[in-house]
Amino acid sequence: MKLVTCFKMSKRKGKVISDATAVKSRRVTPVGTEDTLDDSIHQGPSSKCFPHSATGDIGIVESITLKNFMCHHLLGPFQFGPNVNFIVGNNGSGKSAILTALIVGLGGKATFTNRGVSLKDFVKTGDNTADITIKLRNRGPDAYKRDVYGDSISIEHRISSDGSRTCKLKSKSGQLISNKKEELTTILDHFNIQLDNPVSILNQEMSKQFLHSKSESDKYKFFMKATLLEQMKRDYIHIKHTKTVTRQQVERQEECLKDLKQEFLQRKERYENLSSFSEMKVALENLKKAMAWCLVREKEQFAQQLKEEIEREENHFKHRDNLQLCQTKVIQVEKKLQCIKSRMDRLREEQESLSQDSVKLKEQVKAISKAHKDQELVYYRALNKLKQSEQEQNLLLEKMNKTKASVSLNSDGETDYAKRLKTLSSLKEQLTELENKCSQLNQDIKNKHQALLKGKEERDKLRLEERDVQLSYESKLKRKNQLLASRSNKLKRFGDHVPNLLGSITEAYATGRFLKKPVGPIGACISLKDPTLAVAVECCLRSFMKAFCCDNYKDELVLQELMSHYYPKGNRPQIIVSPFSEKVYNIHGRKACHPEYPSLLDIITATSPVIINCLIDMRGIESVLIIKEKDKARRVMQQGRPPKNCREAFTVEGDQVYPNRYYTSEFSMAKYLGGDLEIEISMLESEMENHQAQLSRFQLHVTSVTEDIVSMESMLNSTIITLKKTLASVNEVKATIAELETADEEQTDDISSLEEVAQENQQKIETENQTVLEAKTELDKHRKKAEDIDSKYSSVRERIDQLSEEMEPLKDEQLKLEAECAKHERNLKILENKLKSHEDNIQAMKGELAQREEELQEYVTKATKISPERQQVTGSTKSIDTEITRLKKKIKVLESNHGEQEKVVREYAEALALYREKTNQVRDLRRFIDRLDNIMSDRQNRYKIMRRSLSVRCKLYFNNFLIKMNCCGSMIFDHNNETLSISVKPPGREDDGVSDMRSLSGGERSFSTVCFMLSLWEITESPFRCLDEFDVYMDMHNRRISLDLLLELSERQHLRQFIFITPLTTRSLPQTNFIKIHQLQDPERTQSETENEDV
Repeated sequence: MKLVTCFKMSKRKGKVISDATAVKSRRVTPVGTEDTLDDSIHQGPSSKCFPHSATGDIGIVESITLKNFMCHHLLGPFQFGPNVNFIVGNNGSGKSAILTALIVGLGGKATFTNRGVSLKDFVKTGDNTADITIKLRNRGPDAYKRDVYGDSISIEHRISSDGSRTCKLKSKSGQLISNKKEELTTILDHFNIQLDNPVSILNQEMSKQFLHSKSESDKYKFFMKATLLEQMKRDYIHIKHTKTVTRQQVERQEECLKDLKQEFLQRKERYENLSSFSEMKVALENLKKAMAWCLVREKEQFAQQLKEEIEREENHFKHRDNLQLCQTKVIQVEKKLQCIKSRMDRLREEQESLSQDSVKLKEQVKAISKAHKDQELVYYRALNKLKQSEQEQNLLLEKMNKTKASVSLNSDGETDYAKRLKTLSSLKEQLTELENKCSQLNQDIKNKHQALLKGKEERDKLRLEERDVQLSYESKLKRKNQLLASRSNKLKRFGDHVPNLLGSITEAYATGRFLKKPVGPIGACISLKDPTLAVAVECCLRSFMKAFCCDNYKDELVLQELMSHYYPKGNRPQIIVSPFSEKVYNIHGRKACHPEYPSLLDIITATSPVIINCLIDMRGIESVLIIKEKDKARRVMQQGRPPKNCREAFTVEGDQVYPNRYYTSEFSMAKYLGGDLEIEISMLESEMENHQAQLSRFQLHVTSVTEDIVSMESMLNSTIITLKKTLASVNEVKATIAELETADEEQTDDISSLEEVAQENQQKIETENQTVLEAKTELDKHRKKAEDIDSKYSSVRERIDQLSEEMEPLKDEQLKLEAECAKHERNLKILENKLKSHEDNIQAMKGELAQREEELQEYVTKATKISPERQQVTGSTKSIDTEITRLKKKIKVLESNHGEQEKVVREYAEALALYREKTNQVRDLRRFIDRLDNIMSDRQNRYKIMRRSLSVRCKLYFNNFLIKMNCCGSMIFDHNNETLSISVKPPGREDDGVSDMRSLSGGERSFSTVCFMLSLWEITESPFRCLDEFDVYMDMHNRRISLDLLLELSERQHLRQFIFITPLTTRSLPQTNFIKIHQLQDPERTQSETENEDV
């Protein structure tokens, strides 16, 4: 058999293609010949002791120490031997923990161990950190930085309960060398330690998967991973991918090469265009000469144009003619205006004179009118006095006639008089009794009326209290119904129509009526971190608990329309319009801060930042503190200065505390944010029963008071009727008394005295009649004077009005002429300004002409200096200047790009060299890629040869190891389909058909697994090998054969370290120096159970 070399490709990230082919010489695994293989296999275990030089020098594990790792407080330190180590112990004693710690302590991931998904799972429960310390041997010529680390490298890992870990690399003396993971990775690469290779470390889970795996592809993957062929395959795939990327880069470089070629051609063109510089300069000089005489020509043309314009302006008389015409119009209008003003003055003087006369006449009218009224008053007074005297005289005569008639009566008249006096006396006594009775009845009515008012007040008070209790009962009944309904829908706490309203909002939003979906009610969108503060929060938010939030006013109108279907106009929930935001406002610097008590913002959580922002805007919840105890709230808010940014505070009962006042809450239970519905319903039912009892008592009391009021009203009405009858009797008695007294007075009158009075009255009437006649005459005189003066005053007023009418059209004409005159004056001023501007313009043009002629002379002098002979120019200055600018730019660009001739030549040479260099580089890369294709093809062939060789050797070793069990078997590799089929024939069944490992017993499968692992060990390389509970399912016979095979292999590979973990006894092992057994103590729970069993 040929000698085949197996390379382990680097699997560390960050490597380039060249790194994939450069490997250390110590990673070469020698493969012996078949004779050597056969001889080594048939050798048995030996009790030979190897000297120190016969053991491994680097990479083997010297010791492991665990602290607070998994369920163990302290394990170790375990001092491992350089060759074979057995770790023996019962379940739970820490065997697998040591293997897990070896993987984690060397930097492996938690998933490599199959014992956890995160590093924090390995920290003992109740502790914060776990510590792992591993010492690796570092001796011999292949030692890693021996001058730094010494003969051993100590790796210390600390794992935190949050899943993080720290690593410290120390020398043999304990000095900290590094704490970087890259250094640990370099050490593992140097020692060829592969943590994820099952050949190096095979744990229980991996072994079980292999034993119970029914997939032939899984076995093949296991073989490929163990022999690192899988890694090589991935590296080759990576190289192919890198080659493809490189080829793409080369193609892009070829595209860039085109640009480089273009630049080279440009420089070549500049190099070839050096000869055109002199021609451009000559052309530029000729253009400058032409430009000089072209400027002279333009100056001459401009001066000639100025002369023509000045002559044209001097011959232009339009402004002067317009000015004279306007002056003539102004003079005419002023004459008309002066005429009207003189006429107006005459009329005004006459009006003023008449006005003075009118004032005097008015005063006379007032004086005469007053005298007339006074006289008229005297006349009517005299006339009334006369009429009154005549009436008195008529009455007196009538009375005299009656008296004369009564004198003829007989003597029986005196008897009637006595009777009238007696009747009058009895009537007065009767009147006194009736008046006393009226007084008594009035007092009785007053008392009964007061009692009636008190009864009605008591009845109204009782009815008011009854109505309050009834309203409270109805409110609690409504609340109870809401709570019963909220058992199935919590939104009904906020009203019976809220669920339907929210459904309508969702439908409207789905149909696109809302720009943004409204949020609410606010109380349904918030929750409390502390449910005991529900009353305080509801007392603070109050009506905002049922409010809705809208993003804009258009959405508000739509929401108002939806609410109108469920609520009356005056009883709708509040709508707050504010633009929605996805983030809560930044209230830094505005929030109330206290070390002990939270703000309202701190104790609530909301389903959306919109709710929090709305409450900040409308209620200022960031400046409201929640202080549970009343006394503490008063002390914090009112004794001294309140906390910063704090406006108010609420207690747990809902009391509101300000710095200068305190309000007690009316609420005793949370209405919207309450927790237990059943407790609240039971309390409401209890209160409703109390209200019903109160209503019954109130109804009985009101009925009793109403009956008393009806009784008192009937008694009062009866008393009033009696009083009215008594008053009627009093009036009748008084009338009778008055008639009797009048009759007595008439009898006592004297006839003679009446006649004397009548005569005096007659004389008085004659005198008053004379006075009336005189007053009448005087009144007529005053009336005539008043009529005359009124006539004069009216004529004056008519003349004044006539003058005013005559002056109105004159005023209108005056205003019209004044406006026309002002207009002509403005036009005159404008025309004067225009004429002045015209003259100034002519003068300016003359001055400019003189200046232009001087400039023309200067330009001629300069042009003569540039070109003595006058140039005949056809183009304009603009075209010549454009051509000069173009030539200058071209010359400047050429000079800047080309520079001097040497610089142009040098740049051309550099561009040529760069172009050739890049061309050669691209060509070389193309050749390298082609060569790499050939190399990769060769490597692929070698890879296949190596894979075939390793599979053949693995078959051979596997068959030889099965011989120990008196079995025969085979391994069939299908590299095309990537499958591995293992068949085993136990003793006594050689003639049976092909039997795979699934038909074997547990012990036979375990033995077969050991044989397969030993076969892989023979063809791979690692400083140490770990095998966990390999003999659990073996019987004693198979176990003894397996142990012999393992010890035999370890004796042949004495430079390797072997760590075997088993829960079974090791008494059958030979007593040699190269075998070290570590017996672990039983866990504490096992010992306690054993003691209980002994008892």
